[in-house]
Amino acid sequence: MSSKPTPTPPVTEVFRMPDQDELPGGSGVTGGTATPLPEPHTPPSAPHRTLGQPLPTPPVTGLFYMPTQDDLPDSDGEIVENFQEHPQAILLTTSIRPWLEQLHPDGKFMIGQNSGIYWDLTTARSDTPVRGAIAPDWFYVPNVPQDYNKQPRRSYVLWHDRTLPLIVLEFISRGTGRKERSRTPFKGKLWIYENIGVRYYGIFDARRAILEVYIRKGDAYSLMLPNEQGRYPIPEMQVELGLWRGSYLSKDVMWLRWWELDGAMLPTGEERAEQEAARAAAERERAEQEAARAAAERERAEQEAARAEREYERAERLATLLREAGIDPDA
Repeated sequence: MSSKPTPTPPVTEVFRMPDQDELPGGSGVTGGTATPLPEPHTPPSAPHRTLGQPLPTPPVTGLFYMPTQDDLPDSDGEIVENFQEHPQAILLTTSIRPWLEQLHPDGKFMIGQNSGIYWDLTTARSDTPVRGAIAPDWFYVPNVPQDYNKQPRRSYVLWHDRTLPLIVLEFISRGTGRKERSRTPFKGKLWIYENIGVRYYGIFDARRAILEVYIRKGDAYSLMLPNEQGRYPIPEMQVELGLWRGSYLSKDVMWLRWWELDGAMLPTGEERAEQEAARAAAERERAEQEAARAAAERERAEQEAARAEREYERAERLATLLREAGIDPDA
């Protein structure tokens, strides 16, 4: 990398969850140890939430069991609809992870790839909990442990981790992206990310080479405009997001990539290895050229010394002949 990110924590945002007056009665609550319920989830008419404000510890308003990731399904049964989706998610992750490790020296950040985010506690406690979840193709959450209770995460449960994803990305698999842009309450992807408070939402259509990025201002998303390079700055991550046409995993298509703010594209592990190998080869070539120059210089010096020796011997022979002829060679 040509530079390093400054380790500053990205912005997180507060979300709310339903209180006991908004939830079904105790007959529907089963299993687990009772724990206090945090503040309610944001309905569409909820007041504005302030970015960067930590979620306060709420008073005890009732005793409900709040399901953890171990209680909730880690799959919604849907299959990946496009063979480019999985490589695209890997490309984003492998290129950004070393950067985020510098941004978060404590290692507290999480990347999700087609992983579930449980955002609706009411639905999660019902007979169909996956209806209260959404599985983005890619997302990043700052300032949270990569594991949950020292165990690998099966999903991301907002009412337990209480930190919102900073950015969510969806890849259009087929069609025109109507479901990715849908504002249908409680169902549309844009509506869900907008209302739970995700700061940046990107929609990538690889077939049409289109990238849309939304930024949450107040309580609603606004479409961002790209910079002069056609990319979208994400200052909290100290990177830009944009499109790149090239070969990855033997597929020469349009890809979604990260760039540093100075314009250097963040490489994948394979690209870093190739760059390191190229640098090492260039260094070896430079050393070999330097050794060849030194050898040539030594050869020139030896040739000059031999020439000087021959000149000295010729002068000595001439002086001897002059002295034999009675002529002083030094006169």
